[in-house]
Amino acid sequence: MAAGTPAVPAIELSQACVTFGSGANSVPALAQTSLRIAEGEFVALVGPSGCGKSTILRLASGLVKPTAGVVVVGGREVAAKALRIGMAFQNPTMLPWLTIERNVMLPLKIVEPYRSRYRQEKDGAFRDKAHALLAQVGLRGFAGKYPWQLSGGMLQRANLCRALIHEPRLLLLDEPFGALDQFTREELWAIMQELWLAHRPTVLLVTHDLREAGFLASRICVMSARPGRIIDDAAVGFARPRSIAMTFEPHFVALNQRLRELIVDARAAPSIEEGAR
Repeated sequence: MAAGTPAVPAIELSQACVTFGSGANSVPALAQTSLRIAEGEFVALVGPSGCGKSTILRLASGLVKPTAGVVVVGGREVAAKALRIGMAFQNPTMLPWLTIERNVMLPLKIVEPYRSRYRQEKDGAFRDKAHALLAQVGLRGFAGKYPWQLSGGMLQRANLCRALIHEPRLLLLDEPFGALDQFTREELWAIMQELWLAHRPTVLLVTHDLREAGFLASRICVMSARPGRIIDDAAVGFARPRSIAMTFEPHFVALNQRLRELIVDARAAPSIEEGAR
């Protein structure tokens, strides 16, 4: 890239909006929204339930197309992109008939350039790659177990490994720790931070947990009530690596309180449709 040439963003929404259905049955999910995320950023989306956080995630993944506006991922419109994406959701959805090792390796069986080499390397280099990731998240020795033999927290650790094994440039996380107890959740925040520091993918995280957003993200975007739009976009200036103890310190509590007030105000404010009546 020539000196002075602006970097291509990992994700860019330009006046993108989404409406589901048509006519009298139409439901506006996302108002016109613009968002630019640089390579290697960790951005969290927070806001009231139903505000369009997951819709933005699905726009970035190509699972949903914008009703209007443009969505560009890795320098290409989503319909034409050739970008490796990793995804992790609240439910790990491991295949019960496969071992944890084989579940983690699934993206290597599907995504190029690994797919063409899978048969030759599944019991060699790819297996070693899966075992190294599992060890990194504290699952050394569990590769040969089946999903039903692991706890929810252990499955979510394996889920993160599966999302990262094909070295995605973009990692999309939709409340991946939401179903876990507080202590397991905090443990996985620390693991997620370590994984991000080690691999530096671009991450877009949807969460309702404000402590989670402040602990993990380098930027937090707050969204309004449906149809959602971004009403606040601010950097998180805490140094890394971050600790759980830090989340109870006054400056972190102040960040959480500010985010909470923004969301309370967003829930109380009339929607765009109501304001137009």
